[in-house]
Amino acid sequence: MLTRKQHELICFINDRLEDTGVSPSFEEMKEALDLKSKSGVHRLISALEERQFIRRLPNRARALEVLKMPERGTKAPSKVTAGTAAPSNVRNLPEPANDVIEIPLHGRIAAGVPIEAFEGASMLAVPAALLGSGEHYALEVSGDSMVEAGILDGDYALIKRQEVARDGEIVVALIEESEATLKFFRREGAMIRLDPANGAYEPQRYPANRVMVQGRLAGLLRRYH
Repeated sequence: MLTRKQHELICFINDRLEDTGVSPSFEEMKEALDLKSKSGVHRLISALEERQFIRRLPNRARALEVLKMPERGTKAPSKVTAGTAAPSNVRNLPEPANDVIEIPLHGRIAAGVPIEAFEGASMLAVPAALLGSGEHYALEVSGDSMVEAGILDGDYALIKRQEVARDGEIVVALIEESEATLKFFRREGAMIRLDPANGAYEPQRYPANRVMVQGRLAGLLRRYH
């Protein structure tokens, strides 16, 4: 069963696709559903995607395809792929424009010696193509311990919120519920090893009960001055 907002959103998307052949923007979806921010739209989109009512078309940030409608459970008409002939009763669809969503920006995180991570009230606009399903937030990177992984001081780390990690993943690790750091995650028996990506830094080892995974790196944003 879909929630009321999920139901409203998929109907709005389907109506817009039938009328124009183009997915509505996240701003249009936000206004149509009377939501306070685009992050709420992103959560609804992710929920519909997980329930296989819609899917995002690869490499096209704003493009959505309705797979089924809740009332009927039937498949929506197939999309027309650029460069192929369309049936006479199907119009060619224009390329959707890129879109962005807003995710919470929760302060700074160390890519060096752990520093305090704090909650912030600001939002960061992110290209939707950088994020998949699930809940995300952003942290500003401080330090150079992950430079060999392409993560530089001042970058914005886009984090998928989760509490478990596999060996070799880059995670936000909260140490003793007070300090956070961005490192490669590895298990060593009863210990957790947090590995830097810079030969100038040593791995950090902690008892497993002192480390909490707060999320996994999903992408990066970089500003050029």
